[in-house]
Amino acid sequence: MTTRSLLFSILSIAVFCVAAIAADFTGTWTAAIETQVGVQNYTFTFKVEGEKLTGKAKSAFAMTETEITEGIVKGDDISFVENLVYEGMPLKITYKGKISGDEIKFSRNIADVADEPFVAKRSK
Repeated sequence: MTTRSLLFSILSIAVFCVAAIAADFTGTWTAAIETQVGVQNYTFTFKVEGEKLTGKAKSAFAMTETEITEGIVKGDDISFVENLVYEGMPLKITYKGKISGDEIKFSRNIADVADEPFVAKRSK
């Protein structure tokens, strides 16, 4: 076996192992987020393909469902953007989180004005 073939085999195995240990974010998650305007109940629906995250964020407070954009999953880390329009006002909400079992510890930033930590739990 040539050095090149051996190196390719090792890299292929490493890529497969990394993909195999990536956390499973796919599914439905719920959260009650403490905010300046009271508790906001959210339902997140995630779909992961490789490192790409898609899905929806449903806000009971804003009574709307928004497509997730800029979604990325790397190992146990997740990030995405919710472009919410609330009462005619566009709000870019940026999420970053880390999964641990059936919980994701998130921090979200609303329009570069407020940061809010919260935990989302997997729906069963």
